[in-house]
Amino acid sequence: MATQQVSSAPCAPAPSRPYRQATTGYGKRSVPGQRPPQASDFARLPERERYVAGYVDHLPDGAAMDIKSLAKDLPLYGQMAIGTALRTLAVAGHLRHVRCRVESLGQNRWVTRTYWSRTARDHTWWTTHLAGEATEGGGSPAREASAPPMPAAPGAPEATDTPAVPRQRTPVGPAPDTAPSPAYLALARLGRLEPRLALSAGDCATLEGLAAEWFARGVDADYLTQAMASGLPAQVGSPVGFVRRRLNDKRPPRLPAAPASGPDPSHARPLLVECAECGRPGPAEALPDGLCRPCRTTVQADAATAGVASAEVPVERDVHALVGGMRNLMRAP
Repeated sequence: MATQQVSSAPCAPAPSRPYRQATTGYGKRSVPGQRPPQASDFARLPERERYVAGYVDHLPDGAAMDIKSLAKDLPLYGQMAIGTALRTLAVAGHLRHVRCRVESLGQNRWVTRTYWSRTARDHTWWTTHLAGEATEGGGSPAREASAPPMPAAPGAPEATDTPAVPRQRTPVGPAPDTAPSPAYLALARLGRLEPRLALSAGDCATLEGLAAEWFARGVDADYLTQAMASGLPAQVGSPVGFVRRRLNDKRPPRLPAAPASGPDPSHARPLLVECAECGRPGPAEALPDGLCRPCRTTVQADAATAGVASAEVPVERDVHALVGGMRNLMRAP
């Protein structure tokens, strides 16, 4: 009968409170094409890295996964241990720290994003994926804001001869034949990020029209989420009523239309990968295994030194054995 192998690594802590939300534009971003979670994930990693990887893998997109935040959530390890574990995961092909410039509401800023892959990827895959992110915009706030807003939820039915009845909330979400609109998705994610604002499918469909007005005014999902979730009271009795009130009261102003100069399709958004060891930014193709050239040379030299030291251990043991044998011969009559 096959023997089940039990991992010695401690299990990742179960979340007892909402995850830490990163600043708008930052945080975790999962790459596409990953296999479903399995018990054997990260089995080849050391114990500490396996523990950290298991926790990071359960974080939702947009959650904070910087060293300080992870050290607060994982009390078994300090900031230095968490930093070393993240560098090991980067070299193993599970993550990349990326700096990219985004344009939102007429402002340019540099943000740091962490792309995460449950499946270990090689350098070629990461280079190809990040090149596509730079060309397509990688889901940046600017691209999300520029997307045309989807039509609002279906209105009231036409008047008929039937007696009038009070209007009820629609118990279902968007039509199954069409993809959810950005406004619907932003409302649906509110409960994942802030449990006090958890909305049902019917609530999201009811408020979709109000949220679509925000997108029509040039804001993105992160802006809407931040406006809804900031400054919450200790308890929210009616999430749908609370969100409806904020959608009406905090509706952003309509900005003037931007000049009609279309972007150059050949121009790619700047995107730089950070070295997992020193944090130095550079193009993805220049940082194989997530390390710049100086750090890669240092790591290889340390590995060679460790190999030489391990090879010298048997020789030292032989010398000690030889000396001990000589002393026994000198004591013999």
